Amino acid sequence: MGVVNTGFKRRARLLGEALRPPKLAAPSGEAAAKPARPPKRTQEVDYSVPIRPREVESPVFVIASVRSGSTLLRMLLNSHSRIRAPHELHLRTVGVQLTPGFSEESMRELGLDQVELEHVLWDRVLKLELLRSGKQIIVDKTPGNVFTWERLKYAWPNAKFLILLRHPEGVVSSLANRKNNAATRETLEANALKYFKPLDKARRTLDGLTLRYEELTAEPERVTREICAYLGVDWEPGMLEYGEHDHGEFLPNLGDRSDNIKSGRIQAARTFDETSPTLAKYAKAWGYA
Repeated sequence: MGVVNTGFKRRARLLGEALRPPKLAAPSGEAAAKPARPPKRTQEVDYSVPIRPREVESPVFVIASVRSGSTLLRMLLNSHSRIRAPHELHLRTVGVQLTPGFSEESMRELGLDQVELEHVLWDRVLKLELLRSGKQIIVDKTPGNVFTWERLKYAWPNAKFLILLRHPEGVVSSLANRKNNAATRETLEANALKYFKPLDKARRTLDGLTLRYEELTAEPERVTREICAYLGVDWEPGMLEYGEHDHGEFLPNLGDRSDNIKSGRIQAARTFDETSPTLAKYAKAWGYA
């Protein structure tokens, strides 16, 4: 009984952590923009509900910071005949709200609760995208996955994870280069660190495949071959010509829309000889000199 209770508590913690949006520092001289929050839960959830069978048994999740090259990775993977890598799905903010006394009791009689209903919904979204694309493997590259990887692992015990790293200075530099960005260096570093901490924990915890953006751009064939081997599919040379494939529109909040990514060509990553003291911990941990 004690083991079961521990599992319930862990599930409750995963739900709370996954739904908690990152608190990003506001740009200098501007009021902090409050992130949109998911609907409030009306009561305690019964976490004794078991995990239901999944329609997508082994989805693939990219775990990466913002501005780490995840859109390029998605384009390369989506160019494979068997891999569907759509725009960012933001599953962690797709929620279910149950009415106390009515839908809660009704779903409980079916052996479902709010947590598992959300997982079933997420699973169905992935399955529908596979059906629409006619492919067999789905990859979600939403940067927000870095805040909910524990829940994703819980919901899909057979999920696979691609952990994408980029030099911390490269992330901050890319943040600074976004249009109309007047944030200070301090604010940019603070925003990047919100992602770095859970990313580093995921890197040390998950049994996934770790990639580096710099290596992906410098040796795309080698790195994509490693990814294909990890996913159990044959490598296809057409993956490297991602500009020759249809990846949908470049839309706000659903991925990178820069001229570099729209060029359809893999472009070399910038290199950095120095790292600020604030970022040095992660640069060293991730193998950057």
